[in-house]
Amino acid sequence: MSNPLIARRDAFLADRPEQREIVHGREWGVIRAGEQGPALVLLPGTLGRADIFWQQVEALSDRARILSVSYPVSGGLGDWVKDIAELMDRSGMEGALVLGSSLGGYVAQYFAGVLPERAVGLVAANTLSSVALIGGIPPYSLDLATAPAEALRGGFVRGLSAAVEADPSRRALTQLLLAEVETRIPLEELRSRLSALKHAPELPLAGISREVIAVVESEDDPLIPPPMRDAVRERLLPSRVYRFTRGGHFPYVERPADYTALLEERLGLATLGDHWPRGSVAEL
Repeated sequence: MSNPLIARRDAFLADRPEQREIVHGREWGVIRAGEQGPALVLLPGTLGRADIFWQQVEALSDRARILSVSYPVSGGLGDWVKDIAELMDRSGMEGALVLGSSLGGYVAQYFAGVLPERAVGLVAANTLSSVALIGGIPPYSLDLATAPAEALRGGFVRGLSAAVEADPSRRALTQLLLAEVETRIPLEELRSRLSALKHAPELPLAGISREVIAVVESEDDPLIPPPMRDAVRERLLPSRVYRFTRGGHFPYVERPADYTALLEERLGLATLGDHWPRGSVAEL
């Protein structure tokens, strides 16, 4: 049986294939879109390539300049944020709204802390506020440099398989994510992503105004429990929280129209409209 999410993602890639670029000796995957409007940088989580945001790129590319990336197989967060700034330079972006999800949310917070002059705004999505919270949790508790593929990939596969058994309505999403971890993200790239977060420095204070900071969270996120969500909000004091009542850990895939709407609001392209709350929390 065909998977509609994978089919639409593959159709997007046929039109906008990921390009490979060397930055400071590291090879990044890059998708660029749009020629006018505000600048947007998209940073995926551990189980996503640059194309994981395909639905937002398709919806916004006529009104925004977009840079979406896949991570390299080497370097740490300090290296990565410098590389991202260089990729922005190559895209003609002096500054940008930086959205990161999960791992990308931690990278985005670090970017805004050390290069605040390049962050027009920050969206920290389905993420955490401290790497101290994950050190004892598999796979981060493993020796990531030597752990075999089964140890690194197996936990994701088992977790995703259990999730679809618990909620069959998410089968298409789960199949897409299983393909990411099993075949689309090379093993050394997966090691790099896990290691970058495990060995990441603690986050510096955000160097930008709280008025341009937003947080995205999901009430049913199995990977970011309520205490972690609370800690992100307490640390960032965002001016806006976008709270998905149903969105899991991947609301940009599962709730693409609503996710695009929140990006439109952060980019100044539109508002969420009268049917959304006008206060600091938007329930989506």
